[in-house]
Amino acid sequence: MDIRQLKYFLKIVEKGSITKAAAELHIAQPPLSQQLKSLEDELGIKLIERNTRKIQITDAGKILQYRSKQILELTKNTEKELKDLKHGSKGILSLGTVPSSGTTILLKKINQFHEKYPHINFKIKESNTFEILKLLTIGTIELGIVFTPFNSEAFESLMLESEPMVIAFRSGDYFNNNNYYKIGLNELINKPLIIDQKFKDMLIHSCQQSGFEPRILCENQDARAVLLWANSGIGIGIVPKSASQLIPSLNLQYIEIDDLILKTRPAVVWLRNRILSDISKNFLETFKCN
Repeated sequence: MDIRQLKYFLKIVEKGSITKAAAELHIAQPPLSQQLKSLEDELGIKLIERNTRKIQITDAGKILQYRSKQILELTKNTEKELKDLKHGSKGILSLGTVPSSGTTILLKKINQFHEKYPHINFKIKESNTFEILKLLTIGTIELGIVFTPFNSEAFESLMLESEPMVIAFRSGDYFNNNNYYKIGLNELINKPLIIDQKFKDMLIHSCQQSGFEPRILCENQDARAVLLWANSGIGIGIVPKSASQLIPSLNLQYIEIDDLILKTRPAVVWLRNRILSDISKNFLETFKCN
């Protein structure tokens, strides 16, 4: 018993005649009759009585008719699911993200992607850049969103629009002028700085270019920790601008640092030479199309 035989059987029952069924199926009547006989022989039971001009379905035929419809519907749905999986419209997308992009870049793109592919589910791991790159290497995730700089030798990347760094400090501390729109690096001389360690070299280089060594009070591994320390009043946090939206309940003021060098750039990254799933390829398209 195969799918083709079940389709033939259902068509005979639907038309009430082998002749009419053969005409609609575009096959000759004798081969169709033979297919029906083969099906009955295999099952060892009569499915259709042919003693009259109009065929009559047996009780066994009624059971097979009911089950055949279920089988064909299941077959159709299975084929669709496999095609959806193949073309990246159904399945699970595993992503990694650093905290400062999680509430801005990633959330926006996931919403856009979900509108187009509503049957894709998400597994998201949030960590620092080092851990995200490690997860990509071992295959726990397929795509990651991190901020430059990072070691790009082992990874492919899609660079996104760069963004400035900002200082974050408790309102009323360090800077009394609340009308600052931007601030120069020289304003940070001798002030205690709290940084994400991945930006340490970039910050030191920028400050040296401005003629001073920064006073780094504390190094953390992610933007949230930097903001929480800054909120305690112990120092001034330095984070990417998008991180200012991470913890809106904090009593922090943010001012953009006016420096051409001290900028970071988010990037979507994946392991070099690894074949991406169609789901991941489709997700990457959301970044290319804005």
